[in-house]
Amino acid sequence: MTGPEYFTIFDGETGEELATMYYPIPRNNNPASADVSDWGDNYGNRVDRFTGGASFVSDTAGMTSGRPSIIHQRGYYTRMTISALNYQDGQLSEQWTYDSNVKPGGFGQGNHQIMTIDADGDGGMELIPGAATINDDGTFRCSTGIGHGDALHVGELIVGDRPTVFMPHEGAGGHDLHYADNCEYIFNVTGGDDNGRGVAEYVSDANVNAASCSSSKVGDVHCDTGNPGAPSAGSNFLIYWDADEVRELAGGNTIYKVGVGTILTADGCSANNGTKSTPTLTADLFGDWREELVLRESNNSALRVYTTTDVTDIRIYTLMHDPTYRMQVSMEQASYNQPPHVPFHMGVGMQMPPTPDIYVR
Repeated sequence: MTGPEYFTIFDGETGEELATMYYPIPRNNNPASADVSDWGDNYGNRVDRFTGGASFVSDTAGMTSGRPSIIHQRGYYTRMTISALNYQDGQLSEQWTYDSNVKPGGFGQGNHQIMTIDADGDGGMELIPGAATINDDGTFRCSTGIGHGDALHVGELIVGDRPTVFMPHEGAGGHDLHYADNCEYIFNVTGGDDNGRGVAEYVSDANVNAASCSSSKVGDVHCDTGNPGAPSAGSNFLIYWDADEVRELAGGNTIYKVGVGTILTADGCSANNGTKSTPTLTADLFGDWREELVLRESNNSALRVYTTTDVTDIRIYTLMHDPTYRMQVSMEQASYNQPPHVPFHMGVGMQMPPTPDIYVR
């Protein structure tokens, strides 16, 4: 728990070290000290809780250049820090860092995952580490104050409304849905013990106005009202798999469709993270807007990629064309990974999604 720490960019094909900097937030202000108690314990557990990915944040004099920044988070149970790093022309640099010890508001408001979305429509993406929102320039925006949770879903979960955040609660019990831009609740349920899992998504045509917000302890509610009776979105993961626009449920080594049942079993494969039962990755890897399922073989000897064979007549841009979805995919690589969401309504009665504003140089 002492000594220097580094952040390095490696060449993905050769492993060559390309650029290195000191890690932006060290364990302690005194590198020789083993006292890391302000992270939540003094034996090196919570100081080394990391999440991260990439996001289009403000990286050029308060504006967004269109180049994604590396996002790296250290700490979420107590002290929470998030850094935006840039790798450009062979140089690695720190753009900004949020630290709840310096800029109060986010202390103790982090989850086991981080997500990103443009919460206020200004072109820069905010960071959603759980019950808080951090602005695209690294300043604190808002928090519900509900504390830590184990699952996180960010998208347009009410048709036509601005971005919302669904999360189950650990210490407070229950679950909530709140707006990403001001952390105002649409509904909030507390009480009971640790509510460790939850999913929010359009998984059927039973409600064309809102997604289902489902959690393992509270049950299935409509995201626009918090009222019960919604079709279950499950408690683990999601995937766009078949020919229609509603999303299927993924858990363990299976894919399940609401109203139909299990439609795929990946024999010989296993999920990750114990009871969270998450795949290695889901993403639109091959480019027709449906998603692939990546699982590890149960003996850890290989990864398998499963892709749908269903033919669809839905013609939209690939999901990876959408910056929000693409950046949320990048955040699947840490801790209790969560499924990516698009920032528009994708379900029964959906409108044609906006044309992606993407240019490749």
